[in-house]
Amino acid sequence: MLVVTIIGVLVTLATSMYDGYRNRVNIFRAVTDITAISASIAEFKLDYRHFPVDLAKIGKDTMLDPWGKPYNYVNHSDAKGVGSFRKDKNIVPINSDFDLWSNGKDGASVPPLTAKSSRDDIIRANDGGFVGLASDYDP
Repeated sequence: MLVVTIIGVLVTLATSMYDGYRNRVNIFRAVTDITAISASIAEFKLDYRHFPVDLAKIGKDTMLDPWGKPYNYVNHSDAKGVGSFRKDKNIVPINSDFDLWSNGKDGASVPPLTAKSSRDDIIRANDGGFVGLASDYDP
């Protein structure tokens, strides 16, 4: 009976450690993807002198985040998207050019980073100066 209990405890510890590891790997992959997509967007801007209207223009519309969801993109030069700009705790847009993010593990998000559903998002902020977890972003 003691051996079974010890094995159960070890399996529980190993499972929780593995889940934490997988989460860190997924976050790292999303950060890497967002950085690469940002570079493609910057290259598009150099070639055409404006940002793409969507990720399809740079061939990244089918790219999925580590949780199987498409990446989100909002071009700030499109006046219709003002309400969907990502915002910090002071309700100030976190980028002046474009927003690019993954909805994270929970698959849900809203523009303010302080909202519970946005805390696990992987975001691009400060015009590319920060790429990481929304909960780690402090303007």
